[in-house]
Amino acid sequence: MTEKNSKRLTRQDWLRCALQVLPERGVAGLKIVHLAKHLGATSGSFYWHFKDLKDLLDALLEYWEQELTDAIVNAARSYDGPPEQRIWNLMMQVLEQDAAAPDHAISVWARSDPEVADVYQRTLQKRFDFARWMFEEAGFEDWQASTRGRLMVAYLMGEFSTNLKANGNWKDIVQEEFEVLTNRSHPA
Repeated sequence: MTEKNSKRLTRQDWLRCALQVLPERGVAGLKIVHLAKHLGATSGSFYWHFKDLKDLLDALLEYWEQELTDAIVNAARSYDGPPEQRIWNLMMQVLEQDAAAPDHAISVWARSDPEVADVYQRTLQKRFDFARWMFEEAGFEDWQASTRGRLMVAYLMGEFSTNLKANGNWKDIVQEEFEVLTNRSHPA
């Protein structure tokens, strides 16, 4: 948005904007004036929702962990169908919603900030643990479930940076990769 926004912006609008800008510019590129311009708002609007930039960054990390990991995990955990379908559903949700878009930028940010590193490692471990559980539920032995789960998490986190969805047949590509992950005749 470049023209002045006529609707009142919410805290979620600011967070979504920051999540959109983060992969493009990194944490150093998250400037209040730039975000306001991107939203077609004034900097004053920002201060209705956040004390300062640190408050936004803390909220951004919390949103990343809770909405782009915990909420997706909870949705997958509540799925009552076949375990392989749960894995497929999670993969598609992550890719369709671009839920992994901020992952690389947050990993880079974590290298220079110990608090961010703690959140990043905790969140990554949640993803690995849940992915392992999904593959265990699908009938894989513990070591295979762990390996396949890690591969799936790394794959999902990496696919955003490969611009997979620019391929017209991206869902076919994901289907093939899903089949490799869940095929029992392929050693992990």
